[in-house]
Amino acid sequence: MQFLRHFIRFSDAVNEKVGMAAAWMTTLLVITVCFDVFTRYFLRESMVAVQELEWHLFAFIFLLAAGFTLKYDRHVRVDVLYIRLNDRQKAWINLLGSLIFLIPLCIIIIISSKNYVFNAWMIGESSPDPGGLPARYILKAAIPIAFIFLLLQAISLLFKSILTLATPPTEQENPHA
Repeated sequence: MQFLRHFIRFSDAVNEKVGMAAAWMTTLLVITVCFDVFTRYFLRESMVAVQELEWHLFAFIFLLAAGFTLKYDRHVRVDVLYIRLNDRQKAWINLLGSLIFLIPLCIIIIISSKNYVFNAWMIGESSPDPGGLPARYILKAAIPIAFIFLLLQAISLLFKSILTLATPPTEQENPHA
């Protein structure tokens, strides 16, 4: 059980730092969008690189914040039934959902994106648009990296569920005792 707790602390700490970095990227995205709007509407200029930077930043934010979002249970979920369940029932759903869906999905995406990223790095992929951003391979490399962070958090969720289920119900039902 000590290993589970150690892994949970490690994974939560990693995803906290990555999530905070992604949060700061949103500030950079807002500044970039404001700059784009200013140059487009006031200076009548448009730059492909700035527009691509917007969606690159959005992609980084979305990808890298996935584990952070899971850590805080803020991901998209249909809560019609889940919200009405007690902690042990939620732990069962999280345990089974992590084992059957989330962890295998993360592993599949990490493995299947390997060649995609490798090929992008080997050819030094950049934007096909004139004036676009170079080094698109960096954005593509964020895919498996982000899913590694999500996998860490999925395993953490699995371990949290195991610890919840291993705790006697009387202790769980009265957390203030």
